[in-house]
Amino acid sequence: MIGASDAILQFTSWNIGDNEGIISIGKYCLITPGVRIMAAEKIQIGDACMIAHGAYISDADWHGIYDRAEPVGKTKPIILEDNVWIGDSAIICKGVTIGANSIIGAGAVVTKNVPANSVYAGNPARLVKKLDDDEFVTRKDFYKDPKKLAHDFDMLDKYTLGENTFFNWIKSLINPDESH
Repeated sequence: MIGASDAILQFTSWNIGDNEGIISIGKYCLITPGVRIMAAEKIQIGDACMIAHGAYISDADWHGIYDRAEPVGKTKPIILEDNVWIGDSAIICKGVTIGANSIIGAGAVVTKNVPANSVYAGNPARLVKKLDDDEFVTRKDFYKDPKKLAHDFDMLDKYTLGENTFFNWIKSLINPDESH
């Protein structure tokens, strides 16, 4: 989970009356700043899912349709199966199941179930593309060898910071506008 001062993460579990909101999040997930997940019943997020900035996932209306003072309103659980990717500012509405390996495009509004291995986008979200189910490398695969991952990150840092020497630091103090 990644938070930011200007885009906090919000997890709400509503426990009032008959409602007992549950949010469950699987292993290897990435949840970025500004994501809001609000459960009055149940939101289940599978393994290796990615949820981009500003996405909103809610299993309730949060008030009655006719009685606007009625807390929670109608609820239906949401399920994100394994390896689902929710794009920036997408909205996942109550009662939706998103099948494994599927992608929801940025800004999409998902009101109906999404089958596995699909790309959906738009408002309302519609099928854009079917995906081959044997092509996926997941976040679980990325983390399966922690020693190799740490080594690869070290090598990336050495490459990226290769010119960060004491001498170049002194030069940047003397002439800060000159790019190095």
